Amino acid sequence: MLAESTVQESMTKPSNPHIENAKNIFKRLKKNKAAMVGGFLILLFILTAFIGPFLVPYGAGEQNLVNKLQGPSAEHWFGTDHLGRDIFSRIIHGMSITLYIGFFSVFIAAIFGVVIGIVSGYYGGKIDTLLMRLMDVLLAFPGILLALGVVTILRPNLNNVILAVAVFSVPAFARIVRGSTLAVKELEYIDAVRALGAGDVRIIFRHILPNVFSPIIVQATLRIATAILTAAGLSFLGLGAQPPTPEWGAMLSDGRNYIFDAGHVALFPGLAIVVVVLAFNIFGDGLRDALDPKMKS
Repeated sequence: MLAESTVQESMTKPSNPHIENAKNIFKRLKKNKAAMVGGFLILLFILTAFIGPFLVPYGAGEQNLVNKLQGPSAEHWFGTDHLGRDIFSRIIHGMSITLYIGFFSVFIAAIFGVVIGIVSGYYGGKIDTLLMRLMDVLLAFPGILLALGVVTILRPNLNNVILAVAVFSVPAFARIVRGSTLAVKELEYIDAVRALGAGDVRIIFRHILPNVFSPIIVQATLRIATAILTAAGLSFLGLGAQPPTPEWGAMLSDGRNYIFDAGHVALFPGLAIVVVVLAFNIFGDGLRDALDPKMKS
């Protein structure tokens, strides 16, 4: 009997702690109805960005001056703009541009911010002082003002908007990762791993980075909303995506000239920006509570 029980125990596979942790996070996330709605909307936006342009009845630049500035109707759900272009079709085409700016700019910022934060927090000393003072300089400027400066220097276009948004987002990641690194590197098991002969690179990538990943994910989710809003602001000012690109901020800028005569031209691009930013914000808040329940209290 003892031998059989030993064999059965050896054949039983232990549960993966990472899988169990992911299940627990998802359970906590499901309890937050607002976060689930935000997550569903984000998935819907991503799906729309991929397949939406193939389903809408009009092209992004398709003009019909005879039908310009028409209100919402069965033929044009969101109406038409000053060039007779279907606003609904342009918003769907612009979904991929908006998400591309948000995701890619935050990805770039996260890469540089994580590297700066970990190096600064792990090594400390003069390196920490130098890197954090550089981040303080960037934080001294309002985000939109810093982005304006970068775009003005480089010239207005979509790629430079992404770079500008990434530049002012780097300090947010760097400071969060630095703080988490300072806490993790003082844990006893880090000292034990170092005593066993592990080098700095191994400690950083195998032991510190996985433990600071949760705040990175939360910050990235919330930062996407900021990136989308900033990019829309730059395009509204004429420093972002250039016509005839169906970027929502640029569409909103075009619509301000007709806000009293044809308010729908500005209304629907503005609502699209609000809904996307709100979805990322409420999902990010719920994800933060799910990853660290103590923060909610």
